Amino acid sequence: MGFIPEALIANLSVTTKVDYYAKVLHGKKMFYLLMYGILENEKLSQRTLEDTFNDAVFKILFNLDEDEKVRRSSISDRLSKIDPDYFKQIYECIYDQFSEIYSSTEREKYNLIRVDSSMISETVGKLMEGIDNQSGKKAVKYSIAFDGILPCHSNVFTSAAYSSEDIALPEVVLEHVKKETNHNNIYVLDRGLQSTRTMKSFTADDVAFICRAKENRKFVELESFITENQDLDLGESNLLKDCKVQLYTGILINNKRGKEHYKEMLVDTHFRLVVVKSKTDEDKIFWFLTNDFQLSAKDIAQAYRRRWDIEVFFRFLKQELNVSHLVSLNQNGIQVMLYMTLIVAMMVLIYKKANNLGYKTAKDGFQWK
Repeated sequence: MGFIPEALIANLSVTTKVDYYAKVLHGKKMFYLLMYGILENEKLSQRTLEDTFNDAVFKILFNLDEDEKVRRSSISDRLSKIDPDYFKQIYECIYDQFSEIYSSTEREKYNLIRVDSSMISETVGKLMEGIDNQSGKKAVKYSIAFDGILPCHSNVFTSAAYSSEDIALPEVVLEHVKKETNHNNIYVLDRGLQSTRTMKSFTADDVAFICRAKENRKFVELESFITENQDLDLGESNLLKDCKVQLYTGILINNKRGKEHYKEMLVDTHFRLVVVKSKTDEDKIFWFLTNDFQLSAKDIAQAYRRRWDIEVFFRFLKQELNVSHLVSLNQNGIQVMLYMTLIVAMMVLIYKKANNLGYKTAKDGFQWK
């Protein structure tokens, strides 16, 4: 708790006006309740939060009046109305403080920012606003940027348009770019990003990226970077292709009959295509697209391998911090819960790093320190 200054919480309570019209569940109390509830409950719900708040141990730990009581309905109402920006600003302040603990070299040599999404649809049949999925239920999409140690940016998407990663992921990337002036990050994405127009806009905005392309994607090769005597052994894979290319994109046009259709056209921006073949599984061939022409082909392949860190982080959120279960079905409450989950995650991850522990061991040990 020493990493979370009381002055920060008190100041934000004033600047965000989070406590206007709140009689009992002030912002500070909600912050402590959600943080403690996420850590202490194997399956978080509004009912377990009610039990947590009314428990004597919670009152003692956070110096609350032992006669104060809340009901589940009050927690539900507060989650639906409390300003998420209060929790967002606490999250960002804690990230800034924690990220100063480790040097930039600890985020990997090339400041790799892994960006990915996870759909949450468990127990959300009553969700009013969400993304329709094949099961007939509505889902929420969490899109997160991860620096290799901590989550550095996040978004909650419930609009149907964001079911496409080609829309969700670029928004996360560009929002994170705005937060980090003079950055030299490389954003690593999976196959969700395929839009040539997005890749072109990244290049225009000086946003470096590496993504996995669909195999046999159409392109025009302009120049090969493989030399005659080059070693094609990249360690865990062999290099098949490394070249400068132009990509196609669909342009909406009207034909003579007035009907709209897409016509394939080459974009004028140049990209780099790196194709590698796995040594352990010869059927696995990976196509990587990037706008970085300085890295070696080996560095590009290894950068994509490090993207797996965010998959492990999502698994940690789901298995250890209850993120798969939506405590609130209101978008406001969903945002609050994501920020609080990421705050708790950062605290556990710093403890994990300091003690060289695994995810689960760190979470179990952290609760008792």
